[in-house]
Amino acid sequence: MMQGVVAAGHELTAQAAESVLRDGGNAFDAALAAHLAACVTEPVLASLGGGGFMLARPAGGDPVVFDFFTHTPRRRRPPEELDFRPIVADFGTAQQEFHIGQGTIAAPGFVKGVFRIHAELGSMPLREIVAPAVRYAREGVMLNALQAYIFNIVRPIYTATPEARAIYGSPRAPGRLLGEGESIVQADLADTLEALAVEGDGLFYRGEIAQRIHQASRTGGGHIALEDLEAYRVIRRLPLQLAYRGARVTTNPPPSSGGILIAFALGLLHKARPAAWGFGSYPHLRLLAEVMALTNQARVEALATGRGADRLLDPTLLGRYRDQVLRRVQALRGTTHVSVMDARGNVASMTVSNGEGCGSIVPGTGVMLNNMLGEEDLNPQGFHLWAPDRRMSSMMSPTLIERGDGVLIATGSGGSNRIRTALLQVLVNLIDFEMEVGPAVVSPRIHLEQDRLNVEGGFRPDEVADLIRDYPDHQVWEGLNLFFGGAHTVVRRAGGFAGAGDPRRGGVARVV
Repeated sequence: MMQGVVAAGHELTAQAAESVLRDGGNAFDAALAAHLAACVTEPVLASLGGGGFMLARPAGGDPVVFDFFTHTPRRRRPPEELDFRPIVADFGTAQQEFHIGQGTIAAPGFVKGVFRIHAELGSMPLREIVAPAVRYAREGVMLNALQAYIFNIVRPIYTATPEARAIYGSPRAPGRLLGEGESIVQADLADTLEALAVEGDGLFYRGEIAQRIHQASRTGGGHIALEDLEAYRVIRRLPLQLAYRGARVTTNPPPSSGGILIAFALGLLHKARPAAWGFGSYPHLRLLAEVMALTNQARVEALATGRGADRLLDPTLLGRYRDQVLRRVQALRGTTHVSVMDARGNVASMTVSNGEGCGSIVPGTGVMLNNMLGEEDLNPQGFHLWAPDRRMSSMMSPTLIERGDGVLIATGSGGSNRIRTALLQVLVNLIDFEMEVGPAVVSPRIHLEQDRLNVEGGFRPDEVADLIRDYPDHQVWEGLNLFFGGAHTVVRRAGGFAGAGDPRRGGVARVV
């Protein structure tokens, strides 16, 4: 008898969830086990020092969002006192500037989120849920090609301090990061995970680890203080729900912006019928590009007028932008995700992020804290201007889809500003084009932002040639790339479970 399905970003991450399901745990236990394991197996994408969201739907219950994303500090130090410095992440065909240092750290919520979700929805002892991650950290994990590639992209961060180099540096070549085939052993992180399972989250938010975070920040040029950690709370939110072509879509609500922007884009598509032209055709791709452009424009308008992201679904505003789509068509960040379902009817869609990491390690813990205050995507008004004591906004959008034919889908993605466009295209593939989960996830994507069009490899050359003529500022990628997100997706239908890990981010799916 099938016990469930998991889709995640690494073979060992998926195995952690699989072992929990086989031992009788539920989907929420499995999702927590997977993300704790990801802190070891996907160290750039997940960390105890970051934050995230879980969209949970208990069997027979209503969906709920657990918001454990990062929180701005209560007090802001002057910029001249901060450790806040730029680095350039090199994707090969694109570059992006990030900032690192103690001055980029926001109050982390990951650990608090794990304990809150476990208290409300878990069914196994936390020591058993943590066990796979502890074993991976203590015994070591061989770095695969994708993780080695990600390390290379953000090399300046993971060589920024002696403590980081001691964990992530190659023993074969001093000054170089670990490469493919080399093993990463994280004994301090294993000890931290074991201690948390025994002592509880107080260790991280009030106890010895909290004291170490406070001291490093105070002396090293950061904002975070003990009071920020002690005051951190997980927020339970009602998810955003909307109808689209007979399907019910449930996603992350404001104050995070990813879900509301996906909903806005689906609203623009409602009367356009992209499937009428065929996947990858010029009209299909041009429609997607127009929707992306207008969604960006509406977001800017909402911010400029003080309306707020939650007002984007106002019928008048949505109608005005939808009319533009129809007229134009006729004229023709380090983040990882886990989706889990179990045979009891529980569904967990969980996305976490550490940004790219701040570059320094909390002494004696093996934990690199986030750099959320140094991410331009999360600070659109400019750095050092964030409001104190506020939950930060995010593009992360764990999502559930219930199609009219009874098929249930859980998905989500990493990828910073590409999250919403990746998920929009997966949703259109699943609902409009009625694709199976594998093709829906693997099919190539586009992304439009600030008038620059990125086109993933895999579309027909003639259709791409027509599209890029319309967008002089463009980049055509050779193949699938993690730049375009990683939508790990699971499905429950009448015949059982299915899943697809996104190959862009090392995706693995396992039916248990």
